[in-house]
Amino acid sequence: MSKDKQFVTEITPQEEDFSRWYIDVIKKADLMDYSPVRGCIVFKPDGYEIWEHIKDELDRRFKETGHRNAYFPIFIPESFFQKEKEHVEGFNPELPWVTEAGGEKLEERLAIRPTSETMIGHMYSKWIQSYRDLPVLINQWANVVRWEKRTMPFLRTSEFLWQEGHTAHENEAEAREETMQMLDIYADFVENYLAIPVIKGQKTPSEKFAGAMDTYSIEAMMKDGRAVQAGTSHYMGTNFSKAFEIQYLNRDNTLEFAHTTSWGVSTRLIGSLIMVHGDDRGLALPPKVAPTQVIMVPIGPPKTWDAVLERTDELFSQLKAAGVRVRVDDNKDARPGWKFNEYEMRGVPVRLEIGPRDMENGVCVLVSRISGEKKVIQQSELVQEVQAMLEQVHLEMFNRAKQFREDHFYDVDTLDAMKESMDDKRGFTLAGWCGSDACEETVKQETGATSRNIPFDTTTEKTVCLVCGEQAKHTVLFAKAY
Repeated sequence: MSKDKQFVTEITPQEEDFSRWYIDVIKKADLMDYSPVRGCIVFKPDGYEIWEHIKDELDRRFKETGHRNAYFPIFIPESFFQKEKEHVEGFNPELPWVTEAGGEKLEERLAIRPTSETMIGHMYSKWIQSYRDLPVLINQWANVVRWEKRTMPFLRTSEFLWQEGHTAHENEAEAREETMQMLDIYADFVENYLAIPVIKGQKTPSEKFAGAMDTYSIEAMMKDGRAVQAGTSHYMGTNFSKAFEIQYLNRDNTLEFAHTTSWGVSTRLIGSLIMVHGDDRGLALPPKVAPTQVIMVPIGPPKTWDAVLERTDELFSQLKAAGVRVRVDDNKDARPGWKFNEYEMRGVPVRLEIGPRDMENGVCVLVSRISGEKKVIQQSELVQEVQAMLEQVHLEMFNRAKQFREDHFYDVDTLDAMKESMDDKRGFTLAGWCGSDACEETVKQETGATSRNIPFDTTTEKTVCLVCGEQAKHTVLFAKAY
């Protein structure tokens, strides 16, 4: 067996053990490492750069819609959590507390931020006095801590990175418009930047954010058929405003409570794109988020090496000037075949090969990570050809993910049918639900699936609850989830 083949077999096949495949890939692709603190990871440069690209693009979109960034403390007084009962009950099992500092016991315990509604609510009550102060449109890029019992790198860790938007408005209509605007921004970003198809919908009451009036989500299907909640947007009503006295004088000079929203995505998007696009060769990174979009591999014997490398550097400069994230691997000690496998495993979208014969003919070879297509192109057309292939890779990745979802999407009418579906198949299931918490809990206990959301757009409308047989109030998306 060749060295190249041995390298690939070090990754556990997806069909054999998907979770093991996932860990193998993120470790071998050098995205992260485990820290000495349980449930926490170290982002290595390639892993963190993926997050930087996500952050930069979302930040641009947020600012285009009038939002500004701020930063709030990581420590939150315990008394803040007592002001909104449902909120503290939702987070209490995951809260780590600081009880001592500077060698002395604190008078009041401080929670390490699980989310910032309480701290931001306190500050908004100071900042908002009149309708002229509204709306307040603030976003925060931060780390949060939730002491998870079961962890998985990127998808669920005790500490993770995210953004959380918090806005305050004069009335319900404006706040709801904000809530849906941000959900649409998330959906568009995940589909058109990460090449992941998502399903938009509203969470059931038992699955909504603690303290929210309504929660909306985008749900994505992984290659093992499980769901990942890729983003959420919450209409908070006046719950937090009443708890933290966020009041303002309206246009009639009467005190009213502001209507607030919150919305966020996190580094679980990195785990999602790995699980949606990766294969048994390793990572497959969407071009718009890949740390390296093009890897250039010069090829040739020692006598032509310097000339090939000189031309490679010239082509590198052209791509760099065009804004392409490009690298050259000019390591003489590694064979081309090993390099090809290495960068396929790392998910680099496009490989460029150039050798002495290519130089003579004024051409080079582009290879797609997704389709494996090899295309001989004129060097004079390099930039446009590379950009076209990057666009094609993104489109193929999105279409493949969408087709996979369609192939693993089912609808059922009874609980027995759902059990059979969950036991024998992987994927999402649509079913009718009467609105009863008891029926929703029965589905969870009997199948291991949870309600993901009530989809906005579905061609299937269920009329009967899958558990009790009564009339269905909603058609609900169910799936096992991370």
